[in-house]
Amino acid sequence: MKLVKPSSIAAAILIMFAVVAAFAGFASHVSGGVPVDSDKATCTVSGAEAGSQLGAGPVGAIHAHLCGFHFYNGDMSRQVRADHYCSHLNADVWQCIIYESDRRDARLVGVEYIISGALFSGLPEQEKKLWHSHRYEVMSGQLVALGIADAAERQLMKEFAGTYGKTWYLWQVDRGDRLPIGLPKLMMGFTSDGQADPKLVSKRDGELGVDSAGIRARRAGMETPAKLPGADAWLHDRAFQIDDALMAGPQGK
Repeated sequence: MKLVKPSSIAAAILIMFAVVAAFAGFASHVSGGVPVDSDKATCTVSGAEAGSQLGAGPVGAIHAHLCGFHFYNGDMSRQVRADHYCSHLNADVWQCIIYESDRRDARLVGVEYIISGALFSGLPEQEKKLWHSHRYEVMSGQLVALGIADAAERQLMKEFAGTYGKTWYLWQVDRGDRLPIGLPKLMMGFTSDGQADPKLVSKRDGELGVDSAGIRARRAGMETPAKLPGADAWLHDRAFQIDDALMAGPQGK
């Protein structure tokens, strides 16, 4: 698997887009794990007032909590748990803010845009390479929806199995960063057995009280659309990633 570095112009466009998108998501949810002295932190808005204000904005539209896993495109050894808090923009487009866990003090690490197969099929071929499929994540039991009834969860997963995601991370908590350092990173999802670290999956299952293997068995007969060509480009030896070396400039300065 080789890394394909973008041209300077393409990189600039992608970085600008990713940073704006991610910080828009960050602004939508003000909790997080930024290291502060909690004894000195103050807030001039009461909890009730804050809840009312947030409920009237985009955070109030979030209606789904999905937990799965991502890896850094080009480096499958860097695998992370991903708690998605999602809302619909319309029938074909979801937008999600991603945290490292479901804890109240969890850090916001990235954003994911999720689209239907119909929209994905109409994307330019180069653009498709930035997107990953969700079918295996659903059918393997790795992707779970939390806090909803079994019937509703099954229907949601049937929908998700035919969708595609584009995910950018700004906070590399897996390497111990205490702040979002460096450039955005493109993330991907697993596509077959043997890729996900079983210890990572088992740890997540224990923390959430879910059984990935049991969920997989229950979803075995679920009818889902076949994966469309163009997604998961890393499978074909083309792993795009934004290199932090770009910050040094074209002459490495």
